[in-house]
Amino acid sequence: MPATPDDLFAFLDKHGIAHQTATHPPLFTVEQSRELRGTIPGAHTKNLFLKDKRDSVFLVVAPEDAAIDLKTLHHKLGAGRFSFGSSGLMQELLGILPGAVTPFGAINDTACRVHVVLDAGLMRETIVNAHPLVNTMTTSLASRDLVKFLEATGHPPRIEAVADGPLPAEN
Repeated sequence: MPATPDDLFAFLDKHGIAHQTATHPPLFTVEQSRELRGTIPGAHTKNLFLKDKRDSVFLVVAPEDAAIDLKTLHHKLGAGRFSFGSSGLMQELLGILPGAVTPFGAINDTACRVHVVLDAGLMRETIVNAHPLVNTMTTSLASRDLVKFLEATGHPPRIEAVADGPLPAEN
């Protein structure tokens, strides 16, 4: 059975990782989550659950406004061509549903099959925000503590410049 948000919070506490969580209506997209910007400080994430042609699985975590070119990302990461992983595979490995994709899902990947990649730009932020396994809450923690969490789950993250810059502004 996948971990619950309470299981996640207990894991963070056990590892001495400070965290703060806000509850809100369900958010399914980055666009919807932008409505919270005034109330939850720090960097908000975009999370891409990807599978390459060699069946390797990646979770790429970047700032929400990052432009990421999936056609070239596999070169940066030394992987095969990427496609989005299925929701079934996401549930199997990370124990989460689409709309709640999060680096915290690593707590459920006990086989350590998922390679977690954190964008270098995101890691320059002091505070990082992500869903705590469900999309009705947002958990904030120090970027260095996100690394600590991932290491504690057996997923030492790869920190790479995966974002090509911010998305163009909408008119």
